[in-house]
Order: sequence, then C-alpha cells, then structure tokens
Amino acid sequence: MEPEVDSASSSLEAAANGTGRPSADEVEIPVPWGIVAGKWWGSRLKQPILALHGWQDNAGTFDRLCPLLPADIPILSIDLPGHGKSSHYPKGMHYYIFWDGIALIRRIVKYYAWEKVTLLGHSLGGALSFMYAAAFPDEVEAFISIDIAGPPARDHRKQAANLGDSIDRFLRYETLPESKTPCYSYDDAIDVVLAAYDGSVDLQSVEVLMRRGMAPAPAHLGREGFHFSRDLRLKVSLMGMLSLEQVVAHAERIKCRVLNIRAVPGMHFDNLDYYPSVVEAMRKSASELVYLEIEGTHHIQLVNPERISQPITDFLLADRK
Repeated sequence: MEPEVDSASSSLEAAANGTGRPSADEVEIPVPWGIVAGKWWGSRLKQPILALHGWQDNAGTFDRLCPLLPADIPILSIDLPGHGKSSHYPKGMHYYIFWDGIALIRRIVKYYAWEKVTLLGHSLGGALSFMYAAAFPDEVEAFISIDIAGPPARDHRKQAANLGDSIDRFLRYETLPESKTPCYSYDDAIDVVLAAYDGSVDLQSVEVLMRRGMAPAPAHLGREGFHFSRDLRLKVSLMGMLSLEQVVAHAERIKCRVLNIRAVPGMHFDNLDYYPSVVEAMRKSASELVYLEIEGTHHIQLVNPERISQPITDFLLADRK
C-alpha cells in the first residue's frame, strides 16, 4: 500500500549530498486521528528501516545521518504524533509517550504489511524501538538505539508526588486559547530552541529541526512570524513511566540484533544503574548486542553524524553476510 507523496516538498530537501543517497519524499500515513507524516529516503520498492526521533524533535533529526548511510537501504523517518507535521491527538487524550509509540509502530507495520522490521531510534525513538522489540520479539530483525538503553527508569515515589501537578498542567495546556499561542520571528524562534536544548545541538542542527518543527503563524490570528508546530501537551511527559525492574523485564524479552550507541557525555540519567543494567539484560537475551561509546552530545546523530554513520553501516551490512 503506497502512501501519498508530496513531491514539491521533497524537492525542497537537500538532494545534492555527494553520497548517492536519493533525496527524501514526503509521505503521509493515515491513522484514526489524522495522519502520521514522514520522510522516505531511498527506494520505494524495498522495505525501509523505520526511524523514530526523540521527544519534541521530529523526522528531521536524521536529515544529516541518512545521506551518510548506504544508498540502497531505504529509511522511513516519521514524525511521532503531536510532533513535526503529524496530527496532534484529539482534545481529551493524553500522550503516554513510552507506550503510545508501540501501538503506532504496530499500525505502520500493518499498514505496509511488513513481516519483520528493522528500527532506528534516537532517545525516545530508541526507547520505542526497544519496547516494540520486547512486545514483538519474533517480528523485529534488529534495532539501533542512539543514546538510550530503553525507557528511562523513574523513581515511582517521585512520580506519585508529581502526578497531581502533571494532570493540572495537562489541563492548562489543553484549554489554552489559540490566541495565546506564542509567535516569534524566525531568529527569535531559533534562539528559543537553541537555549532549550542547552548545548545538545548547534545552530545548524536547530535550523534543520525547525524545518518541520515550526510553521507560519495562522493567518486568522492576524500575526506575523512563526509558532512551534508540536503539541504543547507533549510537555507533560512523565506519566506512565517505568521502574528499572520493568525496563529490565522488557529487555529480557528482546531476541533480535541490537546496536546501542551511547554518546559521551550524552544524556544524563539520574539512576546510574539504569544504562548498564538494561544493556547487560539485553546482552543475555539478544541474538547479538553491539555496545559502543562515542564522543558526542545527546543529539550526536544530528550534530556529528559522521561519528556514528560507519558503525551503523557496518551493523546493517553485517546482517547481509
């Protein structure tokens, strides 16, 4: 089943990269609440790797990495619900970000009638790849996770203490009038995002992300400038988190090949046992686990993609031997 293609949008993407990698086509996948938007890199005649971005990022997070990977391996990089160009959830629905994505991946797999999948994820996207591989261990060929082991383990006492505030914040965001939507000049919007990422991305990376991460202010508001396209409700992201014991239990179900790239210093995790515990659990259950530590920020795939492109290529091509 073929998704719709926006060739005009595709032509705006960087095509001349010197690597032989074709430029990406814009795609739309129908879902009950609207569409999931994405970018399809490479041949439409082969099953692609499904690529999943991090929290509050979008499909553009792989724009610098995809041209460095083998041109004959297609990649479908999607905007998760509420991110980028994908539809937001209807009012009244919460985002349980480490659970919703499992069902979303399943929808996409069924839409295209894929039998076994290979997944590529950064941060939240890596955690979703991990969870899908645990939920459907016989239907995942391999997954590549960048700077995350699985869903970050949370202290349940802290979660309990913060639950009420999280619900009230969610309701405030949901009832915020459209007239209150912040609008910025292009430069101011870029500066806001650059400051929010606190050193994890550089200016050029922010500009790449904001190709899908912001949009012109709605005409009926009578304002100039841009607003951020992501759903404000995504800020309430800590409901439905897992304990370390739960994450390890899911790790023990994973059977496929796994490449885990840990950026150094990368993301900070409060629970120091989290990363090694989850990786070791996967090592015992996965058919193969390759764990690499590579110097870079949490957004290494966007800021320094050349540092991880060869290990990813080697991992993908090893499966062909």
